[in-house]
Amino acid sequence: MAIVYLSLGSNTGDRIGYVQQATSLLGACENISIIRTSAFYETEPWNMSSKTWFVNAVVEIKTKLSPKELLAECQRIEAQLGRKRSNETSNYEDRTIDIDILFYNNEIIQDEDLTIPHKYVHLRAFTLVPLLELIPDYVHPVLHKSIIELHNDLENPEMVFLYGTRVEI
Repeated sequence: MAIVYLSLGSNTGDRIGYVQQATSLLGACENISIIRTSAFYETEPWNMSSKTWFVNAVVEIKTKLSPKELLAECQRIEAQLGRKRSNETSNYEDRTIDIDILFYNNEIIQDEDLTIPHKYVHLRAFTLVPLLELIPDYVHPVLHKSIIELHNDLENPEMVFLYGTRVEI
């Protein structure tokens, strides 16, 4: 069984509801067990022009699925919750739900369709802050730095609020 960390985010509609529904749908999958989740955070959009803030969380799961099977399951859940994907990959768009695989055990995968660890995990406060809750001492298998060190390395972190409360980062 693999231990995996998924980032969930929503910035349209019932943002909290979409993150909760995605978590429930993941937990309902035959080959996925939810271990724990971070708190929910409200975060400013990262590298996109949207004015609508996100609700983000990180979910720790245990799974028998391969990384590609897990990616397919995450994309199925995104579609089920109304995620529309543009063919334009250079622009981020508002979305009902986004599920990213951040870490899959300590594996390193670089495929056309899948990069693990996630290629931007170390640049985003909205992934690092929830990971600080769950695995602060985990060492990134490529960068060889802990989550704490990666967070401390952020030059210009986006604003992150514990849902309803500002979190000092």
